[in-house]
Amino acid sequence: MSRENLRADVIAGITVAMVLVPQSMAYAQLAGLPPYYGLYAAFLPVLIGALWGSSRQLATGPVAMVSLLTGTTLARFATPGTEQFITLAIALALIVGVMELALGLFRLGAIVNFLSHPVVVGFTNAAAIIIALSQLNKLLGVSVGRSEHFLVDIWGVLRLVGDTHWPTLAMGLAAFAVMMLMKKYRPKWPGVLAAVTLATLVSWAVGFERTGRAELAGFGDLPVRVVIEAVMSTNSRVVELEREIAAKKIDIQKLAREHPEGHPRTLALHYDVDVLLFESRIIERERSLRLAELRKFRLVQVSGDTPRYHAENLKPAGAPTDGRIWRVSKIDNGTVHLSGGGEVVGTIPPGVPSLAVPKISWDLLSALFSTALVITLVGFMEAVSVAKSMATRTRQRIDPNQELIGQGLANIASGFCKAFPVSGSFSRSAVNLTAGAVSGLSSVVTAAIVLVTLLLFTPALYHLPQAVLAAVIMMAVGNLINFKAILHAWRAHRHDGIAAVVTFVATLGFAPHLDTGLLVGAALAVVLYLYRTMNPSVVILSRHADGSLRDARLFGLPTSEYVIAMRFDGALYFANVPYFEDILLEEAARHPKAQYILVVSDAINEIDGSGEEVIRHLVARLQARGMTMVFSGMKLSVRDVLRRTGLETSIGMDNFFDTEEAALEAIFKRVSDENFDAATCPLRRQGEVS
Repeated sequence: MSRENLRADVIAGITVAMVLVPQSMAYAQLAGLPPYYGLYAAFLPVLIGALWGSSRQLATGPVAMVSLLTGTTLARFATPGTEQFITLAIALALIVGVMELALGLFRLGAIVNFLSHPVVVGFTNAAAIIIALSQLNKLLGVSVGRSEHFLVDIWGVLRLVGDTHWPTLAMGLAAFAVMMLMKKYRPKWPGVLAAVTLATLVSWAVGFERTGRAELAGFGDLPVRVVIEAVMSTNSRVVELEREIAAKKIDIQKLAREHPEGHPRTLALHYDVDVLLFESRIIERERSLRLAELRKFRLVQVSGDTPRYHAENLKPAGAPTDGRIWRVSKIDNGTVHLSGGGEVVGTIPPGVPSLAVPKISWDLLSALFSTALVITLVGFMEAVSVAKSMATRTRQRIDPNQELIGQGLANIASGFCKAFPVSGSFSRSAVNLTAGAVSGLSSVVTAAIVLVTLLLFTPALYHLPQAVLAAVIMMAVGNLINFKAILHAWRAHRHDGIAAVVTFVATLGFAPHLDTGLLVGAALAVVLYLYRTMNPSVVILSRHADGSLRDARLFGLPTSEYVIAMRFDGALYFANVPYFEDILLEEAARHPKAQYILVVSDAINEIDGSGEEVIRHLVARLQARGMTMVFSGMKLSVRDVLRRTGLETSIGMDNFFDTEEAALEAIFKRVSDENFDAATCPLRRQGEVS
């Protein structure tokens, strides 16, 4: 490598790292994980993806779409941020990695084509809106719980606008201003890093975060204490359930070792575990609702010999307060943690995560399989589309299967280093390319800077406001919202527009179950495709004045009573063979004197068993009526099917022709009706002599 290329890669790697460090923490938050897990996902996966992928400029790591899918789908199984949730996210990264690696090794990169472009457009627009709106509560500084209906949650946030924490909103808006101004006036500078750095310094200087702790006795109002006691009770029950589940799983493993052939008690233990898991999910949901209820209380600290917290509307009249509004942030081990300021990232464990193999049971694999499949398709599609868009500028060849291998190994590495699923990032890849990256060395430099950050600079990130991370996410997904693409799909084909709109609406409606919206769109696209191919173009032909065979009905041309010529456009398969059969028999009934039916087969590029069977049936049925089927221009692949099944022999080798003109010339000589005059036949070329 030349010195110039080395310098370009180093500069590009540093530039991408300046964007990646704050973005990775923001996307970890979007995935429902503590922010520092984003740094874990920004280290080893970035390095592995660059070394094994086919694109030299693709920047692998945490991305908004995959992070959102991770957070929303795993929220069904555990509360975001909990140990169980983190374990699921790590396992999901490994499952996605294995899926991508397997698809790459078996060269199945074309599977991404099952997601049509209109479906992807609809999904991307809806997901971008969901991503942006999901950060609204952090931008406003209000606390809300999560439910099974995303739009209901957003309505809940809007109802709390009056409780906006103004310093938090100011931090978020200031971050927006810095990023937008730098994007406009200094586009080559890392605006995200500048916003994060300035916000962190201001947060530290003004004491943006205010925290407090209290026991149950430190709250002076009965309504508040009742809710706190309920949360503490659910916390205790969750811990008990986790212990019971762990104990029964140990018993299952012990029985499996002692009785490899199976044991009757194993089934009972599995049933007990399922019941306990079901109860655990119910308790987790109740705890979330109780915490949401508790966070609605605006608390003030009343001064005195024993300071106590009171609800703002229930505090003793005239009692002096510290002038600050407090809210409950969490309850841990009987201690209530309160926040009297804005939320910050907080403590980040220094150092790199220890490498470990995630434990994945068959139950966990089956539960996460559908989610992993959707993330695999979406993540790979995003990575390949980014790589291909850059390849058009660099004239580099992209191998989708090799990219699958690279992304698969990156996700496996993410699972080993206790992170979550990753993919190729459009924004960081664009930064990488613009900064002059010429090889994967730039990603190696990026990973090295993330490593240094983990080892040395994590304390500096403590005071980073959560609202700024929310602003980073909202800014990043702004470019994903593109309603013109949906309109373009509608103009291209009405069915494509329908697929895009339905996917968009379904994704919003089913949120937070985004995978459901995507699958609905993909299924609809397949159904619409089948609907289109069920009624392909079938044209009755006649001779035009210019000498070509044209659509007789479209051009108002006369047809022959003795020879029917028709063209079938499309594959002849199970979905459209009834249509083909109906049209052909209808034309035969309309022309009772016809002795020959010519099927111009140039556009029939495929035939399946159903198509072969229908042709066999038609040949026999028409022969019984004194009509012969003749084919012209049949492709070799279709002809081979007829030859293997013996249908070619049944039809007769003399009824296959290379061109329609040769077929018509032979038919004219074979028609036996004495009233037939080849010279005046509407299918005869002008000037030809029979």
